[in-house]
Amino acid sequence: MTQRIEAVVFDVGKVLVEWERDLPFRELIPDPAKRAWFMEEVIPLSWHGEHDAGRDAEEMIAARSAEFPDHAHLIRAWLDRFNDTVPGPVPGSPELVEALHAAGVPLYAITNFGADTWAGFRPTFPLLDRFRDIVVSGVEKLAKPDPAIYHLAQRRFGHAPEAMLFIDDSLPNVLSARDCGWNAHHFTESGQLAAELRAHGLID
Repeated sequence: MTQRIEAVVFDVGKVLVEWERDLPFRELIPDPAKRAWFMEEVIPLSWHGEHDAGRDAEEMIAARSAEFPDHAHLIRAWLDRFNDTVPGPVPGSPELVEALHAAGVPLYAITNFGADTWAGFRPTFPLLDRFRDIVVSGVEKLAKPDPAIYHLAQRRFGHAPEAMLFIDDSLPNVLSARDCGWNAHHFTESGQLAAELRAHGLID
């Protein structure tokens, strides 16, 4: 590998922390079939994605509750119990962040995360204190894989795209970053990421 990596840029969900969006609803809707219907029809991933892209959570809840009034209390739980969807860190990832930090590697993040859910989640995960800057899609109203979010991050982070290694579990996000000139790693598990970081000489 000839290009020297100056900075490492992480995704958050499913790279640094686990995310299982049905976790709180396993208790609230014990019946698996009813729960699956609710997740797919009332609060589908595409609807959640509107929050990631910048739509206000309270506006979303009000509109969805008007459409599904019998499920209003469960729609409210989508926001109120959001942190319950994050059961803990991805195994091995915090250790890699700490190793990079100890080696003096500048750390940044780009995450598809709603502004409201981010405000509630961010204080619960102090590992993010290691990061010099974090671009949050819901705050910027730009979401991956839109190339615009990578251009914004490049300006904010102050490194050339080819000097940054971006890590994401979503292949479309990885491919978009590469199209923008970034080095990018498709994350599946921390062992493979550790090998790539070592290959770049970023950690021992």
